[in-house]
Amino acid sequence: MEQARADHEHHDHHQHHEGHHGGHATGSRPGRASWAMAARATLHCLTGCAIGEVLGMVIGTALGWGNVSTMILAIVLAFFFGYALTLRGILSAGVDLRTAIRVALAADTLSIAVMELIDNGVIALWPGAMDAHLSEPLFWAVLAISLAVAFVVTVPVNKWMIGRGKGHAVVHQYHH
Repeated sequence: MEQARADHEHHDHHQHHEGHHGGHATGSRPGRASWAMAARATLHCLTGCAIGEVLGMVIGTALGWGNVSTMILAIVLAFFFGYALTLRGILSAGVDLRTAIRVALAADTLSIAVMELIDNGVIALWPGAMDAHLSEPLFWAVLAISLAVAFVVTVPVNKWMIGRGKGHAVVHQYHH
């Protein structure tokens, strides 16, 4: 039973990496990025962005900061945590810090920027969202909706980048 489970897990892991690798373009096969690969890359990006975004909005709102200051803090923290999650994975593969930073910046900057533009745009344009307090359902509802919209808009951006060997495709080579 244990051996069957180990074989199954190895097979699943192998299939995941074949499918994962198959979604990345190489110099000889551009444009082969899958929607699933783009969604996984976007979800990875969204995780870091959401941590920073939520933390920034909570801190700024709790401290009674103005809308612009709160939004700037949220954006800075979104980039910080987005890059930090990518760095963690690259560094765990044994890559030196300088190279890891260059790879993370190249891989995630466009994805995080698009996500932040959309996310903060939704929040800024939603009536009453910028003035909502932490205790109000509107604060949390609009924040969740803005992150969901940012995810949907950013998936095609990541698909385009991965299909050209950019973005998450650059990071993937360090996962093996």
